[in-house]
Amino acid sequence: MGLRRFCSVVVLVGAGLGASISPGFSAKDTAVTSSGLPVPRYVSLKSDHVNVRAGPTKDNDVAWVYTRSGLPVEITAEFENWRRVRDSEGAEGWVYHSLLSGRRTAVITMKSKDELAPLHESADQTSAVTAKLQAGVVTQVKHCAQGWCHVAGNGFDGWIEQQRLWGVYADEKVD
Repeated sequence: MGLRRFCSVVVLVGAGLGASISPGFSAKDTAVTSSGLPVPRYVSLKSDHVNVRAGPTKDNDVAWVYTRSGLPVEITAEFENWRRVRDSEGAEGWVYHSLLSGRRTAVITMKSKDELAPLHESADQTSAVTAKLQAGVVTQVKHCAQGWCHVAGNGFDGWIEQQRLWGVYADEKVD
């Protein structure tokens, strides 16, 4: 439940630069739905108060509340104006579509919660490390290609190996 309530950012080294997100995305092995968009696909939370319900109507109980705008979630199903979402911890529930954004974000994932993910100056393992990010940090995804993603956040901007992110498919290109 850590990400549903609060996400912390640890930036050990780095300089902040402005960030912008390209709304374009594609997902591997998707089905097209009545919305015309593929499922599954990643999106982010538009608000810092998002009710997650047990089913796709307001008559269903609120199972929990997300309190972090920008948190990435994966849409796994659609029913009318409702989207079933899954978060990086595997929790699933239904969210009203207007509370979701096509803006791409991702969460840093590591094998160990004490391990830090290196953020590089360029999409190259030998380039300078500009920051080290803790597991659970939420980043804006600017661009992904060839196994690397350009990400930014509060106090950092750089390149990270795509496999270190939850919120981007393994071989997905994000423009």
